[in-house]
Amino acid sequence: MRFGVNYTPTRGWFHHWLDFDLDEVRADLDSIAALCLDHIRVFPLWPVFHPNRSLIRPRAVEQLVQLVDAAAERGLEVNVDGLQGHLSSFDFIPSWTTTWHRRNLFTDPDVVEAQAEYLRTLAAALADRPAFLGMTVGNEINQFSAAPHPDPDRISSAQAGTWLRAMLDACEQGAPGRTHLHASYDAAWYHDDHPFTPAHSARLGAATAVHSWVFNGTAQRHGSTGSATGLHAAYLIELSKAWATDPHRPVWLQEVGAPAPHIPPERAAAFTGTTVGHALDCPDVWGVTWWCSHDVDRGLADFPELEYGLGLLTNDRRVKPAGRALARMAREWRERLPARRTTALVAEAGEESARGRSMCAPGGRFFEAWMRAAAQGMRPAVVLAERASDAAHLAARGITEVLTVDALG
Repeated sequence: MRFGVNYTPTRGWFHHWLDFDLDEVRADLDSIAALCLDHIRVFPLWPVFHPNRSLIRPRAVEQLVQLVDAAAERGLEVNVDGLQGHLSSFDFIPSWTTTWHRRNLFTDPDVVEAQAEYLRTLAAALADRPAFLGMTVGNEINQFSAAPHPDPDRISSAQAGTWLRAMLDACEQGAPGRTHLHASYDAAWYHDDHPFTPAHSARLGAATAVHSWVFNGTAQRHGSTGSATGLHAAYLIELSKAWATDPHRPVWLQEVGAPAPHIPPERAAAFTGTTVGHALDCPDVWGVTWWCSHDVDRGLADFPELEYGLGLLTNDRRVKPAGRALARMAREWRERLPARRTTALVAEAGEESARGRSMCAPGGRFFEAWMRAAAQGMRPAVVLAERASDAAHLAARGITEVLTVDALG
């Protein structure tokens, strides 16, 4: 079981790439390693590294390698997100894709070729580093493909799949055999018409990435202490398995955090323990990567209020209660292996078109039924309706009982 954190630099946030200071990075990494964590996820800013379609800055790539080497010196492995993309409410898109050069991020041949070369270049630069875990294509880049983004690059589900395969292939070409994957925000699981689908998440790449944020309606509906709020990450993990073709495909809880005011600061540690505990009760979880390492400096303007205080550590590197809670679990829970979930709840959601996703969203009929069952002590897995009578599929997952939502009452 792996425990890690999404690295948010204390000096300059992700703008630190503009004034890269390896000593400051080392100090940040020291404070992370002291929490008994074993990996970080890092975020090159795409426009900083790739400011022109034909220019990938060698100095920026060199600094990324220096960061990965510094992490390795502290016993930390590193996953690198490539296309940033979207971070904490800000979009970071190169000028050669916007305004006078406006081109679709997912379908324009020149853009797609340049993105692939960028990902290939980053992966190749790190391919010989033992601490390099692999690439994530980008941080929730699916948010650029549909509403509520104010200027979406509209695509079909087929086009989304084609783009994802091309980006993952580029990562593999750069660093063969590493753990390369992609990451969507939860519209992929919950929005009926979203072009990035659950099947994309659960079948493409080396693992399924889950990003669990309870400000999506879960905490608003169930409250900060509601059982569904603490179970949301586990629910997404189990939901993801319904679409996987590999019955033991690893699932990475790659982002999860305690956003105020939905989770009051005084409850952040308890929420951390509850959320991680439920997540680690799911089989086939690769690990948990908390969002985020350090609070955002309040000298930086225009962040949503909740973004400033999500760190496990303060901006001056002092450990917060949530940090102590995760460190304790990293020490005590790393060797735990959960039992198989033998009872599955049937989701009436289509496999290919992913119709019926809204029933699986907070407030949806399936979501609420699963949460009631889990709150009553059941450990429900999830199976798609068209697989509910597939004996081989059920046996491969260790499922011996299948229940419908109606049967729960």
